[in-house]
Amino acid sequence: MKIVFSKLSGAGNDFIVIDNRARTVQLSPAKIRELCTRGTGIGADGLILIEPSTGFDFTMKYHNADGFPGSMCGNGGRCAVYFAFTIGMIPAMHDSYTFEANRNRYEAWVTSKDTVKIRMLPPIEFRYDLDIEGFLCHSVNTGSPHVVTYVSDLNSVKVNEIGRSIRHRTDLFHDGTNVNFIAITSPESLSIRTFERGVEDETLACGTGAVAAALMSQRLGKISNTCVRVQVKSGDILTVQFNEEMNQIFLTGPAKIIFEGSFTLD
Repeated sequence: MKIVFSKLSGAGNDFIVIDNRARTVQLSPAKIRELCTRGTGIGADGLILIEPSTGFDFTMKYHNADGFPGSMCGNGGRCAVYFAFTIGMIPAMHDSYTFEANRNRYEAWVTSKDTVKIRMLPPIEFRYDLDIEGFLCHSVNTGSPHVVTYVSDLNSVKVNEIGRSIRHRTDLFHDGTNVNFIAITSPESLSIRTFERGVEDETLACGTGAVAAALMSQRLGKISNTCVRVQVKSGDILTVQFNEEMNQIFLTGPAKIIFEGSFTLD
């Protein structure tokens, strides 16, 4: 069986995206892991299936690079919407797409060429001043669980080594966590590096991580603005906008198709 796919990048977060509205594609965790492995497969941080939905424009089924279903991926959601836009899917609401991911509703807009804005869920489970592996950490769930810690020299941080040890602290985080290292660069901007759960490596960007960093930084008084520019590892900028109540949150940034291809499924 020949499977056609597109590979998309959301600010450096890359995904294999497949149109599965006919529900003909069934992939095992082992196959997804094989496809996402860099060097021997297509290579990606995750794989997304675009599937039908009864109440929304589509359902996004997201799998981490380890092959297993993941929690919400902000950049993955933006890439899924851009993919839907490029294949000619007409949104029911005319000016915005609505989709379902992990039984939650999301709304998104293709605001210009290669730029997508998505409405994120309100944050939950704020926790402050956690001493983890010698780092002062804070945590919040923005659709995925995130630890946030602030550093003075972002370039010198051993993201994989430290991130991996914090990520596996299941005594504090039942299913593990993503880990974000942050440097404040102005009252309305920050830089971030992220170790992602499920990828088990540093990634070039993380959408829910950017949201976690912006919201936590505002909560702690490190950022004074409610529109925050977040520079990710790739060098791209993600913009996080929110109101004071943090119940209206938007993530905006680049999304583009890198290449298209196919693979054979036995």
